Amino acid sequence: MIGNSWDKYLEEEYNKEYFKNLINFVNEEYKEKTIYPPKNEIFNAFRYTPYENLKVVILGQDPYHGENEAEGLSFSVKNKIKRPPSLQNIFKELESDLNIKISSNNSLIPWAKQGILLLNSVLTVIKDHPASHQKQGWETFTDNVIKIINEKEEPVVFILWGSYARSKKTLITNKNHYIIESTHPSPFSAYNGFFGSRPFSKTNDYLKSKGIDEINWEI
Repeated sequence: MIGNSWDKYLEEEYNKEYFKNLINFVNEEYKEKTIYPPKNEIFNAFRYTPYENLKVVILGQDPYHGENEAEGLSFSVKNKIKRPPSLQNIFKELESDLNIKISSNNSLIPWAKQGILLLNSVLTVIKDHPASHQKQGWETFTDNVIKIINEKEEPVVFILWGSYARSKKTLITNKNHYIIESTHPSPFSAYNGFFGSRPFSKTNDYLKSKGIDEINWEI
């Protein structure tokens, strides 16, 4: 399904009835409608961040539903596509936090390659219809992914932005892991706790304290 170490950890999920039904549903949707991300990019978060490389999880909710935006990574959009406001606010906070100049690039693939799992709770969406693939089974799958990561002995930083992501905190019970949470970077909530929350420096401080290589947040 994915082509790296995740397949071993997710094999049990693949064989569950809900997952088989989910994949059948998704395949039919791609035949009949415009679905994002492209079918071969649905599992990009896992492909760019193998289990053994995992240091950080940034949890999103839904893929971007605008034309050609989503690329299978939470908050990330393809380069040369208009930057969504939430991503712009992430970059603003990054500049404020670590004095990293706002990039002209949008894709967060460089983060993923360093061990940041950019995981949406739902991995597909109908064009121009946000939340259109909720409650089809994706949430069960990604909740179980979080549970699998929770069992990892090596420390992982979970970055939870917004009430939906923060609701997943109950799945993270391993004391080895570190949770950073705030309001969502959306323009509707960024000024109510996201700006000034310094998630990037906090992540690196924690990784460094555990003897783990820090993240280079430049895009």
